[in-house]
Amino acid sequence: MLAPTPVTAVAAMPISRFRPFLSCASLCLFFAASVVQAQIETGAEAGQGGEFVGPPAPVVSEPARGGAELSETAQRVFNAARPRLLQIRTLLKSAQKQTSIGSGFVVGADGRALTNYHVVAQFALDPSLYQIEFETVDGARGPLKLLAIDVANDLALVKLQAPTGKSFAAFLFDAAAVEGRLTKGERLFSMGNPLDLGFTIVEGTYNGRVEKSYQTRVHFTAALNQGMSGGPAVNRDNRVVGVNVARSVDGDLVSFLVPAKAAVSLLEKAGSGTEMDADAVRREIGAQMEVWQKDFFATLKARGFHDANFGPYRVVESNADWFGCWAQTNGDERSKLRAQVNRSRCDTRTQIFLGEGMPAGEVETEHVYLKSVDLDPLQFAQRLTSAARTFLPGGDELRYTPFRCHENFLAASDKAPERPDLRVSWCARAYKDFPGLYDVSVVTITQDADREALVSSALLTGVRFESALQFSEVFLATPKVRRDLD
Repeated sequence: MLAPTPVTAVAAMPISRFRPFLSCASLCLFFAASVVQAQIETGAEAGQGGEFVGPPAPVVSEPARGGAELSETAQRVFNAARPRLLQIRTLLKSAQKQTSIGSGFVVGADGRALTNYHVVAQFALDPSLYQIEFETVDGARGPLKLLAIDVANDLALVKLQAPTGKSFAAFLFDAAAVEGRLTKGERLFSMGNPLDLGFTIVEGTYNGRVEKSYQTRVHFTAALNQGMSGGPAVNRDNRVVGVNVARSVDGDLVSFLVPAKAAVSLLEKAGSGTEMDADAVRREIGAQMEVWQKDFFATLKARGFHDANFGPYRVVESNADWFGCWAQTNGDERSKLRAQVNRSRCDTRTQIFLGEGMPAGEVETEHVYLKSVDLDPLQFAQRLTSAARTFLPGGDELRYTPFRCHENFLAASDKAPERPDLRVSWCARAYKDFPGLYDVSVVTITQDADREALVSSALLTGVRFESALQFSEVFLATPKVRRDLD
């Protein structure tokens, strides 16, 4: 049975082995004050240059290349890239031992380098506990400074600390890649240090932008492995076309790159840059997430919705092709059914890494229709209670406040006359590191029949409170009784 494919980052490889009725608005706003107060009580803290884009390489006519010639090209690319490649390590200060490793590459003669944000996130959030350093292909080591981040694109700009006046060999970016003019099928070469085994080069194929995805990623057919995140993917002219970022854990050679355009944009915004401390990182992440979410929810609304039927009920689902849905039923089971269960689960696949165990920016919804076959009302109610159990994600108590939940009943209203009476559970918790960000869970159960029901749930991670309230208003108005069956 098909299911959504998990995606994992390929670097920052860890060394150790993630009964009154209330109106909808009243229900949401009633709870808002208590969650905001919870965050206050925790004492959570508040928190660029075109020279990097080289001109298009001259077109050189070449004969058809066989396997040996491809290998020769890889050798030439790697040899030219050697002085520009980095391994990036996060060390536990107290032990001076590495806790995670990734890759990076030099993009400025002054020692500026790019990597993934998730490679340096431990240091970025807890510099009192961790430090970051680089190691070159030739074994030279030194400390790094963090200059800028882009969490939505999982990028970080760092700077090698070296003697004054020292000049570094740097990569240039491919102009065609930055402008989105690459052709599907073009041969690319990815470099990095997988599993701390040493620097390697991997040949692969450019397959365009990932389809059905809100986040802009390049589909790269190649074998990326842990430890390679943050390394460069280049063309045969050694011009950067993307940054290694993730791979599919269920697929073969299904990997992903951050597009060159996003990397160039970060360089232009950062300029020469100044070193960021933990407070600056937290403020910047909060600001970036606010901008990202505003665009995300506006796009979701603009794409519109369509009706989906579940027995005698109707709900709405997004028209966005990146809001993927999967269905499941127990109708194909050979054993005798006591209750029919049809399930549909949708998610935006927009997970943004803020820190270890802190995914954000994703919306998941699920609708489960249950109908009794031979269960009496009491037995069905017991089955329904089990199916409607609120799922609350775990997390480090140092990073989150506890979930606070409120349950009540929501009646049909003039604004939603077709909506059946609902039992609603609304839960939220705050991020201690990022004021203004929350995880929110909403679960509803229809109350209009004793042998069938619709259970609907939504989970929003790392969302602004205002966005969570607006989404909840729409979600709670969604379940309707189908009049076409009357």
